[in-house]
Amino acid sequence: MSGETIRVLIVDDNLDTRENLRKMLYFEEDIEVVDTAAGGLEGIEKAKELTPHVVLLDINMPGVDGIRAAERLRAEAPASAVIMMSVQGEQEYLRRAMVAGASDYLIKPFSTDDLVGSIHMVHERDGHRYRTLVAPTAPTPTGAASAATVPVERAKVIAIFSPKGGAGTTTVAVNLACALKLQTGRRVALLDCSLIFGDVAVMLNLISKNSLADLTAVGGDLDVDLIQDVMVDHASGVKVLLAPPRPEMGETVTAEHLGTILAKLRSLFDYIVVDTMHSFQDVMLSILDVADKIVVLTTPEVTALKNIKLLLETIEVLGYHPSKLALVVNRVDSHGGINIGEIEANVKHKVTSGIVNDWKLATFAVNRGVPFIISSKESPLAKDVLSLASIIAESEEATGHQDGQPKAKGIGGRLGLFRKRP
Repeated sequence: MSGETIRVLIVDDNLDTRENLRKMLYFEEDIEVVDTAAGGLEGIEKAKELTPHVVLLDINMPGVDGIRAAERLRAEAPASAVIMMSVQGEQEYLRRAMVAGASDYLIKPFSTDDLVGSIHMVHERDGHRYRTLVAPTAPTPTGAASAATVPVERAKVIAIFSPKGGAGTTTVAVNLACALKLQTGRRVALLDCSLIFGDVAVMLNLISKNSLADLTAVGGDLDVDLIQDVMVDHASGVKVLLAPPRPEMGETVTAEHLGTILAKLRSLFDYIVVDTMHSFQDVMLSILDVADKIVVLTTPEVTALKNIKLLLETIEVLGYHPSKLALVVNRVDSHGGINIGEIEANVKHKVTSGIVNDWKLATFAVNRGVPFIISSKESPLAKDVLSLASIIAESEEATGHQDGQPKAKGIGGRLGLFRKRP
């Protein structure tokens, strides 16, 4: 994006505020204020007409307020990122802004450095969306490949798995998906495949009647348009496929269903993060088989490590290449917990990374329905998940899909490993 001018639209009902914001950005060589608007409705129309990179949007305006305007901008001017401005700094306002589609939240009064830094950060993170949606008008050069002949890159599937409950798989899955979106700006999907008691909807404060069950009901008629209709948009930019709302509906989801859904999703996204159940049923094996990376989550406790040792032995039997696994220790600094060196010696496997123990922040994030990656991105807890996201993104870019490596055995030939003997 070097040399690109960031086009900004200012929407605020206060004339003095609009002019002050314009003055604050006047001397920025790579930022241009393309226009201003005195209200939400006018701002929506100008955003549709001018397609700015960034819309600075006040949250409190008469008529169409900032929340409603952000929701409409997401639908009617999706190429433009929104930075919400407000005198309110309470978590509830931040949550509402993020759910409405805002990419950042500035509390008034803010400095020029804060404003410019936010615009640069949002543009760097979300600029790919603008370039994708605002198609270039130049004709295709003679001899250039048509869109139909350009190969589609397969999405990287990252499964979050633990053989023991309570390790924090859903918390890590939710925040890792948001972290990948935040760091890479790529297309990220989150699948709640904890089919019986999925909690992703609660952790993201998403209310929707749509779920995996809607896709399994159509059988072989599944297409990408239907999948996109069923998926739910989160304020972070992550698209979410929720678990069935009732346990009996989750039991109808088969390995074949999930295999078909994941295959379809690979053409729509760059990263697919999957929250899984704590089992080796064929449904879960179908996910682990196709995953490019399995984040094996443990806590620094003897009982958890016992299960991890059994899991690693089983994974070796299944024929997974060692590079497919990333062993992550959650709550790594727990009082009385086993340190990383002892864990590696015990399970005979290198630890990829650790995540600090911040029970209060993690619980607060769950109860508010706002991932700590969004609400507290400077916290040690968020930084550890961001670090894990960087490791995964870098390893996937470097190794791709491990072509030529030993393949896992087919599900049909392995189920006997996990069924009780007569």
